Amino acid sequence: MEKSHIVKLYEDGKSTTDISALACISVRQVRNILHQENVTFRPRGSWKRQYTVNEHYFKTWSPNMAYILGFIAADGVISKTLQCISFSQKEPSILEHIRDELQSDQPLHQNERTGVYLLNIHSKTMKEDLMTLHGITPNKSTTITLPYVPAHLLSHFIRGYFDGDGNVTYPKYVVSFVGGSEAFMLGIKAVLEAHGFQPDFVDKGRYFRLYIVGRRNIRLFANWIYKDKTLYLSRKFDEFERETLPLEQLQNKKQRITRAAVADRKNKFLACYATSYDLEDCARSVGVTPNTVKVWTRKDPCFKDKVAELDQEKSI
Repeated sequence: MEKSHIVKLYEDGKSTTDISALACISVRQVRNILHQENVTFRPRGSWKRQYTVNEHYFKTWSPNMAYILGFIAADGVISKTLQCISFSQKEPSILEHIRDELQSDQPLHQNERTGVYLLNIHSKTMKEDLMTLHGITPNKSTTITLPYVPAHLLSHFIRGYFDGDGNVTYPKYVVSFVGGSEAFMLGIKAVLEAHGFQPDFVDKGRYFRLYIVGRRNIRLFANWIYKDKTLYLSRKFDEFERETLPLEQLQNKKQRITRAAVADRKNKFLACYATSYDLEDCARSVGVTPNTVKVWTRKDPCFKDKVAELDQEKSI
């Protein structure tokens, strides 16, 4: 059998065992010929795959690929020991859409106890691409960092992460994200800030939250992540659709300053005061009045002591 014929059989999906039988040569000889012809080998056992899948899906950027990558960053599980990527959701429809996008015919399974649906995709190549090309690894919850995503696809990635680990609440007008990795959540924060949002970052100890607050703000956020949408979780999209007013009529209520924001202002004031010792200028630099600083001094003993220490250093 000609070498070109052997290569053609392999590229058409025949196994090296089948080809060796057809060519009346050993499997080792078949593999040597394929090596000589610079043929890229399939993962072992791939021709025995029970269900189809586009194993090279995560090699090429697209809006849907960015969405699924964000979804995996939030809710996906990459097995440490198996060549498997798992997706879970209460609604089966989004998993069916993801499965179709991955060109798979893998059936969904439902956990009888929780009612949650599970999609398992078995592919060594896909797992390796997620790990090596995009930095998404097993046991990622506390270690993941924001992967590189082309700028024009960031809204799709954020929508995917939001569908996995985000929430919107009406009529409080709050969008929130949750995650276990500080580096990843700070990366999301930077993306949101670059697109004109001002998210609040809150350290909850074992996890981290981001908040976008305000009726107009969350409408703008929805307009951004759902522009040119294809894949999305209907339940969360429908929640945004509760808004009845057009964008030009929406306004944000003045938000109450949080404890974290006050503490941040105090620290910035102290840093300024340590160099200039000008109470009025430092108060203005952090957006408060001198009278507010006096209230802090009266009600916060720790702050009062730090100001006193700086005053003492000034007099030395």
